[in-house]
Amino acid sequence: TAKYTANWEILDIGIDQEYLQQTTTETELIGKHELLVVYKPRKKFSHKGDYGHGLIIGGSYGKIGAVQLTARSVLTIGAGLVTAFIPKSGYHSLQTSLPEAMVKTCDNDYLIDDIDLDFEPTATGIGVGLGTNELSAKALKQFLKSNKSHLVIDADGLNLLSQHKELLKLLKENTILTPHPKELQRLIGSWTDDFDKLEKTKSFSKKHKVIVVIKGANTITVTGEKYYINVTGNPGMATGGSGDVLTGIIVGLLCQNYNPLEATLFGVYLHGKSGDLALESYGYHSLIASTIIDHIKNAFIDLFSMPEVPDQTKNEETNSN
Repeated sequence: TAKYTANWEILDIGIDQEYLQQTTTETELIGKHELLVVYKPRKKFSHKGDYGHGLIIGGSYGKIGAVQLTARSVLTIGAGLVTAFIPKSGYHSLQTSLPEAMVKTCDNDYLIDDIDLDFEPTATGIGVGLGTNELSAKALKQFLKSNKSHLVIDADGLNLLSQHKELLKLLKENTILTPHPKELQRLIGSWTDDFDKLEKTKSFSKKHKVIVVIKGANTITVTGEKYYINVTGNPGMATGGSGDVLTGIIVGLLCQNYNPLEATLFGVYLHGKSGDLALESYGYHSLIASTIIDHIKNAFIDLFSMPEVPDQTKNEETNSN
């Protein structure tokens, strides 16, 4: 019902603050102050191995850019290393556009039909630009059976789960799913209203023991009995590739030893905040996914910014005049 409410305001009606802090609720609003407590500062004596190795599996002919955006986000959020696993046709373009990434390919030129790895990643994101070919579905099944890393599934990875529901049984606990509304509908079925959508998503999350990120205005993270509502983001982020960036951000945080729920909530917040800060220069219509990545650094800096305090001296001078 949010779109029917032009403005709303929270008023203090005098409820005891200790009671508010100690009462367990079904829904939590997640902003800067809720996430500062989970932030992990970098240690002076550290190296890239301390910050994990992210793996991004995806891409198909004409959709290698999705992997580029996701892999770049993994590094920009702070992971130590990233490897992209893509079809052979995307090798040169990805190596050129993102020299910081390592690239591995399957033998197929146009799509991923086999996933053969010679290392164990810290966290994996799969599905961006993947396509829904049956060969890719078989490759996904093969991967899910052997995967031991933290996992984020997005885009066509979600569509393949919807088409092959038996794959849901292969998901390890706390796998993170990041559907937009249509992808969510394919996973859980149609809903009558937003309340029904939330209940069905909660049931899905509990049944499969996964974390579901319902992307959109005020993105909602659902896990078990809890809803977490994000406060950042804007309509300019409704653009192709924005979801790929979010996947990379969450994978990169998992690489840095944030637990799956922390990585999800922090990732959603930073993704939205990056978009909000980019908005100041680009506006709603010109914001693109790459610009969101460029402002991740500013989102981190903003975590520790203090609100401006009015200059009392100027006020006193004005009053005296």
